[in-house]
Amino acid sequence: MTHPDRVAVIAGASGFMGSALREALVDEGYEVRSIGRSEAVRWGEAAAILDAVTGAELLINLAGKSVNCRYDDANRNEILRSRVDTTRELREAVSASDNPPKVWFNASTATIYRDAMDRPQSEESGDIGWGFSCDVARTWEKEFFAGDLPRTRRVALRTSICLGDGPATALFFRLARVGLGGWQSGGWWFRHNRYRGIGPDPSRDGFHSEHTGGRQKFSWIHIDDVIGAIRFLRDRADISGPINLAAPVTPDNRALMGALRRTVGMPIGLPAWRWMIEPAMWALRTESELVLKSRWVEPRRLVDAGYEFQHPQLEPALRDIRSRMRAKRRHDSPR
Repeated sequence: MTHPDRVAVIAGASGFMGSALREALVDEGYEVRSIGRSEAVRWGEAAAILDAVTGAELLINLAGKSVNCRYDDANRNEILRSRVDTTRELREAVSASDNPPKVWFNASTATIYRDAMDRPQSEESGDIGWGFSCDVARTWEKEFFAGDLPRTRRVALRTSICLGDGPATALFFRLARVGLGGWQSGGWWFRHNRYRGIGPDPSRDGFHSEHTGGRQKFSWIHIDDVIGAIRFLRDRADISGPINLAAPVTPDNRALMGALRRTVGMPIGLPAWRWMIEPAMWALRTESELVLKSRWVEPRRLVDAGYEFQHPQLEPALRDIRSRMRAKRRHDSPR
């Protein structure tokens, strides 16, 4: 039953994470208002956005073009624009509101940190990286934290790869089932400029060719813990600023692929080096950075604040997700 005083606004709610958040908030009794390209309130409609955020308890912004694409100039520009411009529209609405949201969660990304294989990256001690993806994240957060919003607490969710009933996890399972669940390694490849810096203050090129041998780290988080962390942070008025959303135990690529193989019951998986991966990524119209960058993100602020992860270990989390996917297929199949 909807509570008349509990209003949540979700911008960019059409994806896997947004749909899960919407369902969770409705179950809690929130009235959920949506902003998006195909929602009742659309980007560019300043008055409607102002009306939507006014009186809300929560504002959650997940808007932005998917990074699962080829980083040509058009896609690079749209990835940046779709994040910065939507965040600016929301900030202007919150600033103009006479009853603004109490807390604003804005999506960010754990890819803001450098390619790290030496030590974990926390909010306080992590090193901001360079190149396209890091510049997008840095410019995005700069827009989010710009200006003075004294009545609205702001939290940037530096989210790792989110595992759940979504396309990324389904792809992982599919690769493992057909015997392609071996470890992946970086290495030499023809130099290109798709990872070059972007934005008002572009950094140096993010292209790299290190031989990782499948030892690059894989930071991840279960969708249950994304929702759990947002609820936890909502109720902690003393916490603001960047928050890393990542499980506390970070496997490397070899451990990830081994856990996937065991979860789907496939005993073998062919390893792949960069010279094999790059042509496949070209055919799939995406980028090798998504699997070869070492993401080692530590959820230090969440752990220190006392958040207890529902899914701290990767393999049990994968088994839980696989079980849910099977149950959903059985439920949706014709009887």
